[in-house]
Amino acid sequence: MKAFLILEDGNVFTGTSIGSTREVISEIVFNTSMTGYLEVLTDPSYAGQAVVMTYPLIGNYGITPDMESGRPWPDGYIVRELSRMPSNFRCEGTIQDFLAKYDIPGIAGIDTRALTKILREKGTMNGMITTNENYNIEEIIPKLKAYTTGNVVDKVTCTEKRVLKKQGNAPETKKVALLDLGAKRNIAQSLRERGCEVTVYPAHTSAEEILAANPDGIMLSNGPGDPKECKEIIAEIRKLYESDTPIFAICLGHQLMALATGADTHKMKYGHRGGNHQGSGDEPRLHFFTESRLRGRHRYPGSEGGNTGVRQCQRRNERGTFLCRQEHFHGAVPSGSVSGTAGFSISV
Repeated sequence: MKAFLILEDGNVFTGTSIGSTREVISEIVFNTSMTGYLEVLTDPSYAGQAVVMTYPLIGNYGITPDMESGRPWPDGYIVRELSRMPSNFRCEGTIQDFLAKYDIPGIAGIDTRALTKILREKGTMNGMITTNENYNIEEIIPKLKAYTTGNVVDKVTCTEKRVLKKQGNAPETKKVALLDLGAKRNIAQSLRERGCEVTVYPAHTSAEEILAANPDGIMLSNGPGDPKECKEIIAEIRKLYESDTPIFAICLGHQLMALATGADTHKMKYGHRGGNHQGSGDEPRLHFFTESRLRGRHRYPGSEGGNTGVRQCQRRNERGTFLCRQEHFHGAVPSGSVSGTAGFSISV
């Protein structure tokens, strides 16, 4: 079946429908990862977006247990070539069936390089995936220009608190409160492997409830959407920041901490999403490659290099110890370089 990707600038790409055949309007973004397409599909940070995979062949090892959540989250999926006969000893199904099961439409067979060049040159824009061959582009363009992702954190956060016991041989158990703004599974797993007992809290949990449990540290997770939509969460994060409990914030949590402490955020032209972005930290000789999903990312006023890497808030306790560490990227990603996980070891 034919499918069409219509961009708000009037460009139209014609390909083949994959997954669901329903019509969808979403923000079109691209990811440059060469591996880990399943981790991208199941990353809650992509809720409210349709993802273009720049690597040309997707789905060659099918669906495996390597998922970051229990379901796929993008509004749509856009690929050059979809493998319909995956080969892997752990394969449990195909991308086509996976998308159809969760009613996610997609399009294959288009020139994803040309599409990515448009997004890089003109910036991220909205688009529609449709199988309607009789579409009226003059009616569609105003709808695309009016679309916004809105508050999608409420869509991806957990519904109730849960406790995950530590793993590994660490002699001391540290208690970490993880605020789930759309957290990937491997964030909690990375903490547990370092001897932490992790209590996962829904995004709208009050600061008072989290602090009442007396955690040794607080983790603000990744997540989707515009951080400025999360006004109530920002107010609670400010209360957490004013406590003496150390905080480690990444991705959306990083942006919300910035807003909570008086900095600003703005949407980048097209963002950086992939598994091969270089970063560096405040610690001497700390350099790494990261998995990034920098969609509506921020720059700290007066702070050099605000788009990538690591920042530690200028807030210390009486012992001179930093109480807040922030990373712009996803350090816990299992599909790329492990060097980005250094932040978890440093923070713990």
